[in-house]
Amino acid sequence: MDKGRLEAFTDGVLAVVITIMVLELKPPHEATLPALLGNWPVFASYVLSFLYVGIYWNNHHHLMHLAERVNGRVMWANLHMLFWISLFPFTTAWLNEAHGEHGQFPAPLPTLVYGSVLLLAALSWIPLVRSLKCINGGAEGALARALGNNWKEKVSPATYLVAIALAFFAPIISCVLYAVVAIIWIVPDRRIERHVMPNP
Repeated sequence: MDKGRLEAFTDGVLAVVITIMVLELKPPHEATLPALLGNWPVFASYVLSFLYVGIYWNNHHHLMHLAERVNGRVMWANLHMLFWISLFPFTTAWLNEAHGEHGQFPAPLPTLVYGSVLLLAALSWIPLVRSLKCINGGAEGALARALGNNWKEKVSPATYLVAIALAFFAPIISCVLYAVVAIIWIVPDRRIERHVMPNP
């Protein structure tokens, strides 16, 4: 089965997700700088979600680089990942629209749901990687050797869980933790690049 169709479909879905998110950005009603700056939380949440989509796109590209084949199991695992990513526009919009007591931003429940979707998207990466390893040489294959172990894949879910637990007590700290995970992953996964093009 050709992996090109899987990559093209994934690219298309991620492009649509970004398009939906940017369409949720509403310009201020007044043509003033204070009105523009007053929308900074909305823009900040868009930037964070945009970064997450970019991170998945970038790492998906790296992941598929050494994969020679895909099968039905890989395709369903990929769809599973895309399902959670496709919820990014909804959770981002709810985070922007809903406010807590006395106009508190961010509100606790949307912050919790936002983090839960981030967590589930991260966890969906695991079966995708495993299914690709199985069909591309198993534990001794080039993909498995290139990936090895990555501390980011262990730290990220734990950080999400802490942020979700804090959502009802300190939602702004939860959002900071979501941003920390994005910063950790903003550098693409170099393990495959090092395997394909080792340093001289």
